Amino acid sequence: MRVLMFGWEFPPYISGGLGTACLGLTKGLASFGTEIMFVLPRLDSDEEGKHLTLMGANRVRAKVGISEILELQERVSVLEVLSPLRPYLTEKEYRSILEKDERVTAADIFGELQNDFAGGYGSNLMAEIVRYSLVGAHLAAHEKFDVIHAHDWMTAPAGIEAKRVSGKPLVIHAHALEFDRSGEHINQQVYEIERAGFEAADRIVAVSHYTRDTIIKRYSIDPAKITVVHNAVSKERRIGQMRIEKPFKEKLVLFLGRITFQKGPDYFVEAAARVLKKNPNVRFAMAGFGDMFPRMVERMAELRMADKFHFLGFVRGADVERIYAMSDLYVMPSVSEPFGITPLEAIVYDVPSIVSKQSGVAEILDDAVKVDFWDVDRLADEILDILCNEERADRLIKSGREVLKKIQWEQAAEKLLTVYRELTGGAR
Repeated sequence: MRVLMFGWEFPPYISGGLGTACLGLTKGLASFGTEIMFVLPRLDSDEEGKHLTLMGANRVRAKVGISEILELQERVSVLEVLSPLRPYLTEKEYRSILEKDERVTAADIFGELQNDFAGGYGSNLMAEIVRYSLVGAHLAAHEKFDVIHAHDWMTAPAGIEAKRVSGKPLVIHAHALEFDRSGEHINQQVYEIERAGFEAADRIVAVSHYTRDTIIKRYSIDPAKITVVHNAVSKERRIGQMRIEKPFKEKLVLFLGRITFQKGPDYFVEAAARVLKKNPNVRFAMAGFGDMFPRMVERMAELRMADKFHFLGFVRGADVERIYAMSDLYVMPSVSEPFGITPLEAIVYDVPSIVSKQSGVAEILDDAVKVDFWDVDRLADEILDILCNEERADRLIKSGREVLKKIQWEQAAEKLLTVYRELTGGAR
């Protein structure tokens, strides 16, 4: 089975869980002999993935012919949207853009065809998405593959173009939706791209039943078109089995993720204040960055928690593992979380978790502590009880270990292969 796969992130080019999930899924697929060409917007080195072929759109751009450019130009009007498009715009930022009426036109896009890809989620994201879709069409015309697999909305246009050129079946993988990122204040242009991808797809893969239900209700997609494939987690401990000694005696409660509306950092801060009123021998750490970061720092100061609340900024690699290993409890209070790999990562380090009921990972953590994201009092009570009740904490740790035995990237990959084979008539 040969797969042409489009993704905006892949380690080490990551800013969140999407890249981590792509790595796990592709490793799982490779274990079954699947050949994968993974196309990133930008690749700066000649590195080759050990289990797949990495391709940078920035390196393919020069090979695109004038005929392909003219063909895309005839269709590009449907993709003309706000130029400063980013996946995590706040409502205030979005309204400011609307007032300025800053738009990217076909002329802008094709005028930038010779520009390099920046990758990431910068101010020229939409122009890059359109040019990336042009590269997708080019690759589809020149490479051999059985199925197309596009991860999230940024790569949906490339998947659509590749399907148009090749006639091969298209799988759209929904890791997160605009309603997860923005609540009811959605960016309409992002929503339209998501919906176009879902409508063009031969099959949609959702990371949870929670996400599947949202796709059905919010995008009016036929339920029969959607397959749920839960994420998994790598179980390797590169820093060893021993817990790292903390430089302080207090218990440590961790939040790790983008500091944005979707992840509920404000509920974590409010719960921390309630906990410290009852038990001052606790510390809290918030790792990550996002548009709500300044507000969280201000609120922490207002609540006078400076000596007990630590902002770690964006952490990666071994630093992520160290902070997990130092923690006594992990909290994921997401407002809307399609899946949420971080609680599983915490379990790898024997750290019990509290997760939002509004998350996909709650579907597979049968015995985990689950709270509504808005119920700050309940969250604070659960934090206090787990930290003070070693027997309960041990039960949660043991339960987590059992969960890890049941979830593997190979299992997720096997479900994906079933989808591929159904779409290709059993191709191997």
